[in-house]
Amino acid sequence: MTIAAWSAGAIAVLKPILPPQFHLPLTPPPHYSPSYPPMSSYPVIYKVVCQIPYGQVATYGQIAELANLPGRARLVGYALYRVAPDSGIPWHRVINAKGEISQSLARYGSDYLQRSLLAAEGIAFDPQGKIDLRKYLWKPTLEG
Repeated sequence: MTIAAWSAGAIAVLKPILPPQFHLPLTPPPHYSPSYPPMSSYPVIYKVVCQIPYGQVATYGQIAELANLPGRARLVGYALYRVAPDSGIPWHRVINAKGEISQSLARYGSDYLQRSLLAAEGIAFDPQGKIDLRKYLWKPTLEG
């Protein structure tokens, strides 16, 4: 089955049950390339994430840039979603650009685990659950 055929079938099933504010894309996003195997980028993403120091955080977009995957912050999210919490990869140090932990029901409570791991590293949250990126954002040095 082609991607186009699958998409058409998925849209036909979902359109009647989704609220009207949801607009299903009828074409792939502009950055989509069927020839680009995104999972092959996961090892480089993990390598960058492993460099984030204890007590600091990075954003999904920042990791994408450092992994030479500009504009692919979501790909970083997909890669980190696949990491086991006890893998040794400090997945918990990656947050969104607003300084928040990205909440998702699909994470089965790991967003709470993420918060507790960050707090254990001394990272403070404000009353709205945000992290001060001016204070805790990782600023890697360029090696030359």
